Amino acid sequence: MTMHSSPKPIGNLDDMDWARLALDIKSWGRKLGFQQVGISDIELGEAETRLRDWLAAGRHGSMTYMERHGTKRSRPQQLIPGTVRIISARMDYLPPHCTPAEDVLAQSSHAYVSRYALGRDYHKLLRQRLRRLAERIHEVTGDFGHRVFVDSAPVLEKAVAEKAGLGWIGKHTNLLHREAGSWFFLGELYTDLPLPVDTPVTNHCGACRACLDVCPTQAIVAPYQLDARRCISYLTIELRDSIPVEFRTLIGNRIYGCDDCQLVCPWNRFAHMSAEVDFLPRHGLDAPLLIKIFAWSEEEFLLHTKGSAIRRIGYECWLRNIAVALGNAPSDTAIIDALNARHDHSSALVREHVAWALAQHRNAPIE
Repeated sequence: MTMHSSPKPIGNLDDMDWARLALDIKSWGRKLGFQQVGISDIELGEAETRLRDWLAAGRHGSMTYMERHGTKRSRPQQLIPGTVRIISARMDYLPPHCTPAEDVLAQSSHAYVSRYALGRDYHKLLRQRLRRLAERIHEVTGDFGHRVFVDSAPVLEKAVAEKAGLGWIGKHTNLLHREAGSWFFLGELYTDLPLPVDTPVTNHCGACRACLDVCPTQAIVAPYQLDARRCISYLTIELRDSIPVEFRTLIGNRIYGCDDCQLVCPWNRFAHMSAEVDFLPRHGLDAPLLIKIFAWSEEEFLLHTKGSAIRRIGYECWLRNIAVALGNAPSDTAIIDALNARHDHSSALVREHVAWALAQHRNAPIE
């Protein structure tokens, strides 16, 4: 992407027009493919209280790293000394030209993959763009302290984005924007530049409780409160152990993540399709047949998930998740044969979930 010419670096930052620089940063961000850029301070006291309560309730499940990071997540200056401002950016990711999510969820013989993971791993793309934004700022300011983050460190990204005016945290705990819904990624640039901060927007969830009512596992235990231990995204992505039996039938055909709370959100009527080619679906993962991807060898799994966020769960959990989905699919000979082909898999985790899936079909009529 071609960058426009810029003034020579100003040696004395005391002479900097910070308000103008903030406007320029937002303009440069849009040219780099971000739909919105905002700036916040580093005061996250309220968010820290909510985080502590969430951890104390054990709602983070096996994500013990949330505790190990201590207050670095809610006190940016502890994570990166010298930080006084956070530049927060959002990028739409909903891919066009893919099988509609509702259609996939309605086809129990197909696998549902969360829309964010259909294309290239967003971490790399956003990190690259934010680094280019930092380079653009450097052209004007000269050397300045900064660090780029995209889910790569203990950062309260939604709380930060909310303070930066990029939206409000909805009842499902995702960030919402009145003109963009919630189908977007977030990234941050911690900096020591004393930029003017943006004003947070107001909450517009009102009396709506669509996200609470639709959640298959009732993971949204109250407005603005998520119990990760019940969340399908946690169960299929973060959890590395057995999926609790009580949730298996509720998972349906969701093998990687869950978008139900976003699919029913009224504000997502205003969501925009992504213009990023890298977010287009790869390897037909927008609506793959469960049997087909369950038959992948580990080499095929690695090949088809190269450059994808999906690869992080590993082959074992991939098979675990698909086994559960196959257990929830209508009984037919092909599905039972596919499960039987994995019943003696080397992984005890896979064997357990295959056995459960076969038990689901044992007394079911064959279609």
